[in-house]
Amino acid sequence: MTTAHPYTRYVALGDSLTEGVGDPDLSGGCRGWADRLAEILAEEQPAFTYANLAVRGKTAAQIKTEQLGPALALQPDLVTVMAGMNDLIRSSFDAASVIADIEEMFVRLTASGARVATVTFPDLGKVSPLARRVLPRIRDLNARLLAAAERHDVAVLDVFLHPVTTDPRLWSDDRLHASPLGHARIAAGMAHTLGLAGHHDWTEPLPLLTPIPALRAIVADVRWAGAFLGPWLWRRLRGRSSGDGRTAKRPEPESVTRWQTS
Repeated sequence: MTTAHPYTRYVALGDSLTEGVGDPDLSGGCRGWADRLAEILAEEQPAFTYANLAVRGKTAAQIKTEQLGPALALQPDLVTVMAGMNDLIRSSFDAASVIADIEEMFVRLTASGARVATVTFPDLGKVSPLARRVLPRIRDLNARLLAAAERHDVAVLDVFLHPVTTDPRLWSDDRLHASPLGHARIAAGMAHTLGLAGHHDWTEPLPLLTPIPALRAIVADVRWAGAFLGPWLWRRLRGRSSGDGRTAKRPEPESVTRWQTS
């Protein structure tokens, strides 16, 4: 049988988005866009296996230190690298340092013979007003990421270009992680980026939303700050991370079974 792609072993590196936070599975864990992408890839490749080394809360430096070596040891022919979000929102953010860590991952993974793909960052200010101040950082980091990817022939899913990626329905209640629909769109976008047929519509806009009255929007922002922003700030003040004590959910390559629902 002729397959639509050559990949037999996919390994995902990253933080909470790649781990799948915001997209719960039936066991109480996380599914996420990387799992969904693996399901798509497995449809065309009977021998396909997949590992996910991502852990929530990790910075680019931590992903490089903790996940790169294990990923190389698994000898994948496809790797996705999503890193930098947890750096962007820190006061100590240094774009040059973040890109240096990401580029080192690009260098070592491509040198191993793997096809490598990555993702840019969306305009978070359109998802949460409190994130508007980081837009200059996002633009800068995206420009550096695109340049590094070009230097090393890394495929890029450029989500910043597409308005649908800031539709609130693609984001979970915490406004930091994708919703199940958002994860599905990222998976389709990455499949399209890798050249798989049938996923070109990942950028299609959703039906128009009814405008939210200003007062209701303010109340929603206040509730969000209490439920999500406050706890995040408290962890930061204590030097804690949501990933403390966690390990990769899928450290070894395994075969993939597609879910019955999307």
